Amino acid sequence: MKHDAYGWHAGFYDRLYEPAAKILRDVGLTIFPPRENIAILDVGCGTGSQLALYRRAGCRLVGIDNSPAMLAVAKQKLGQAAELCIGDATRMPLAASRFDLISVVFVLHEMDPELRPVVLKECQRLLKPGGRIMLMDYHPGPFSKVMGKIWHLLIKLMEISAGRKHYGNYRDFIASGGLESLVADSPLHLVRRYVSEHGVTAIYLIAAR
Repeated sequence: MKHDAYGWHAGFYDRLYEPAAKILRDVGLTIFPPRENIAILDVGCGTGSQLALYRRAGCRLVGIDNSPAMLAVAKQKLGQAAELCIGDATRMPLAASRFDLISVVFVLHEMDPELRPVVLKECQRLLKPGGRIMLMDYHPGPFSKVMGKIWHLLIKLMEISAGRKHYGNYRDFIASGGLESLVADSPLHLVRRYVSEHGVTAIYLIAAR
């Protein structure tokens, strides 16, 4: 059986990380407001917090993750409101041209560098014509003078605690320019960009050309 990297802390993941992540998730709701009956996919859905934001609007929700433990928590949170499946973000077992919105939230920085553009290409395959991809992740700055540097240090410590490989991928993501360079090097185009007040996180809404 494949090792589940999130198996040991799936049960308390939300208590540790969700308070800070929710700030950016709420901004995402204003960038792409929910509409009834649109189809939404959350890639690396984890405990289902991103999908939960769109549940009340009557959206059709799908989540995919490679952690059985995280998906078990998501199932408890979402019940029958979402279709949840285990899978690899680079080869998702889903039909093409299916989704109006695909979200990828704090996932790309964890991945090996060569996999990130593959995931974006796979998201493009699953997107309906006129659909959007919403990326949320850490931002390489510049940071605000005091609080930005404090938040950046806290994020680094959190990433270090996740293990050497995880931290190595995070460092590469930041050093290579984060979402800005990833989107610039892809066949997708930027629709809207948001950078948080202290410069440590960002949202990129992108679409097929």
